[in-house]
Amino acid sequence: MSGFVEKPEPIQVPGLVHLHTGKVRELYRNEAGELVMVASDRMSAYDWVLPTEIPDTGRVLTQLSLWWFDQLADLVPNHVISTDLPRGAPADWAGRTLICKSLKMIPVECVARGYLTGSGLAEYKESRTVCGIGLPEGLVDGSELPAPIFTPAAKAAVGEHDENVSYEEVARQVGAETAAQLRQTTLAVYGRARDIARERGLILADTKFEFGFAADELVLADEVLTPDSSRFWPADQWEPGHAQPSFDKQYVRDWLTSAASGWDRASEQPPPPLPADVVDATRAKYIEAYERLTGTAWA
Repeated sequence: MSGFVEKPEPIQVPGLVHLHTGKVRELYRNEAGELVMVASDRMSAYDWVLPTEIPDTGRVLTQLSLWWFDQLADLVPNHVISTDLPRGAPADWAGRTLICKSLKMIPVECVARGYLTGSGLAEYKESRTVCGIGLPEGLVDGSELPAPIFTPAAKAAVGEHDENVSYEEVARQVGAETAAQLRQTTLAVYGRARDIARERGLILADTKFEFGFAADELVLADEVLTPDSSRFWPADQWEPGHAQPSFDKQYVRDWLTSAASGWDRASEQPPPPLPADVVDATRAKYIEAYERLTGTAWA
């Protein structure tokens, strides 16, 4: 089994109805019918939500998403209404809370890949395809693809793993017109973000988006282009043929699978608490990603 090592009790705030506890975010509805998203400092890895939090990561995810929403506003509308703190909310929610439109969410993770790694690499090794898209021979871990590709996944519940699906399967689920719109918008947003990251010395290897509809308008939702939803690599260290250094939770993954953790990933036992040095290194990577992308010092 997997999921939460220790599932938190949601904070109760007058005027807010708690709807859902996700891996990282708590979701509420306010009296106006708007959604209130609060990003915690929880960390997930290998389909577990770990017992140790990483300080400031919830604020990094929120503030970086807001920065990206501004960069993408001419390409696609987003779900943010305001960043005002709800009345009666704890002070700790400041900087990590978004008031959002309530959307009809599309149950598809919209993944764009410009480089080969992760689950895409595993599939490529078996069939020379990713989500059924044929790719050339000779690619290795970290290879740049001839062109970015749309490789959707079925969104999984907490404790379960997202499953790659074909474009045809998405079209069957949501209709051909919506599937085409998802692919077009996903690749357009990826292209914009890739170019912005490149100007800042970073490679955007892949990323995932979530979309919903407000009436008939497609809207970008949840988080966007953060270390939790994207692989950013330092461009000056890019070297295809092996795993690349990245600005994400790799310190956490590496420690969990090392002998030092004493954890057997294949077992049903939950992972142990993280040591302080892993917490500090992971926090530093998230903050470095924020600072390099936005050009702003983390306060």
